[in-house]
Amino acid sequence: MDSPDTLRIDKWLWCARFFKTRSLATEEIARGRISVNGQTAKASREVRAGDTVALRQGQVPRTVVVRGLARTRGPAPVAQQLYEETAESISAREKAAEQRRLSPEPAAALQEGRPTKRDRRDIDRARDWGSRWSASVDDAD
Repeated sequence: MDSPDTLRIDKWLWCARFFKTRSLATEEIARGRISVNGQTAKASREVRAGDTVALRQGQVPRTVVVRGLARTRGPAPVAQQLYEETAESISAREKAAEQRRLSPEPAAALQEGRPTKRDRRDIDRARDWGSRWSASVDDAD
């Protein structure tokens, strides 16, 4: 079985294991998040060895050069041989990972949130709701 000369971009992205399903690859292409050689691609766009593909995996932008085409999806080591990531893309990905690692935990910035069970009991004791028969204001005399 020899490899084909061209392959649909959605199938190539799936075979190269950038997306778990071909449907996910097609969705990302339809949203305009995939470009081939600087042009926004459609799912039926054919790719060849040597084409440059720009895509985004989660929050990570990647630029890869197509090195090979495969008729079927294979194991990860084989899929990694289908492309080569550019040096700029690798450095940008590493820089983004470093920024995520150094950034503070978002939950640590929260000063107040939902009270715990203990906090809720303390609030109820402080309000003394147990001695009132109604939550309405008693000033209507």
